[in-house]
Amino acid sequence: EAAWLLKAVTCMDLTTLSGDDTPSSIQRLCYKANHPIREDLLKAMDMHDKGITVAAVCVYPARVTDAINALKAVGCNIPVASVAGGFPSGQMPLQTRLAEIKFAVEYGAREVDIVINRTLVLTDQWEELYEEIRQCREACGDVHMKTILSTGELRSLDNVYKTSMIAMMAGSDFIKTSTGKEVENATLPVGVVMMQAIRDFFSETGKKVGFKPAGGIRTAKDAISWLTLVHEELGEEWLKPELFRLGASSLLEDIEKQVSY
Repeated sequence: EAAWLLKAVTCMDLTTLSGDDTPSSIQRLCYKANHPIREDLLKAMDMHDKGITVAAVCVYPARVTDAINALKAVGCNIPVASVAGGFPSGQMPLQTRLAEIKFAVEYGAREVDIVINRTLVLTDQWEELYEEIRQCREACGDVHMKTILSTGELRSLDNVYKTSMIAMMAGSDFIKTSTGKEVENATLPVGVVMMQAIRDFFSETGKKVGFKPAGGIRTAKDAISWLTLVHEELGEEWLKPELFRLGASSLLEDIEKQVSY
């Protein structure tokens, strides 16, 4: 169990998306990102020299520079991810969303978590959805792009599958369940559907697309449930930061507590 929990830590996007984020709060987050588990616990498991860190730090575009500077100060190269593209509603005009993505990239984000316009799904505007995500991919350039589907607002699992496929066809490196701001966030049934789409896409194209559940993942038990599901549905090769992430803000505290027990 402890090994699985450490695996969860290395696949975690440690996130803060609060209105009261400041340079000092970002600095504390980045220190924790580089030292996610207490040193004495890692020594007890003989894991103190394995370089255990989280996979990325995720912040708003305006805090990207703060995060980069804070990570440099603690001497680590953890990538900074930024939400963009009209997060969390996706209701801004497309050009505004694209400008926000470019802003995050220009300020040094190595990963961008964009959000789709759910209206296009709910009104069956599938070609328009593809084109918007494609333009977001273009705005990201070479930066890693995760596409948030906001599955809790898509109304059906059929829509979840279709949206997953379109997001991957348009060039997404990852598909992500939720912003964490919806009433319903990451659920296991939605995860199964999204992973089925990932398997089908890989079968058709040979391209591996990553999966990121986010929102409502607060306990070590939740983390192990998602790790187990990915292992069963996609296989062990997906259980690495390049293809699996956990979006979390409070999860790390419970994982450290369980490791201590």
